[in-house]
Amino acid sequence: MVWQKSMDFAEHCLNIVEGINGHYRLCEQLEAASASVTQNIAEGNGRVSTKEYIHFFVYIRGSLYESITILNLLERKGIINNEKLNELESLGLEIVKMLNSLIAKQRGYL
Repeated sequence: MVWQKSMDFAEHCLNIVEGINGHYRLCEQLEAASASVTQNIAEGNGRVSTKEYIHFFVYIRGSLYESITILNLLERKGIINNEKLNELESLGLEIVKMLNSLIAKQRGYL
């Protein structure tokens, strides 16, 4: 479920990047950060130790927040509209909540 939602998030971000002329560094960073979310979920799920698993999922949260920050910058520059920003920010934060739950479960809090 979290992997699928992160794939949706990354796909939306990549679609945005495809339509932007200029701001190459921000576009590259958004591509990398949003795509790394799904890649690190897959890699984290392949880890054996709880410590490694948690490390990957904490890293993923950072990539999500990085992506959301870049989307906010793009909205401020008028490259994406507020509606698109809100949609992706909500999806990103939903993924963060799912990650927090998975981390808590691994730590034995749930």
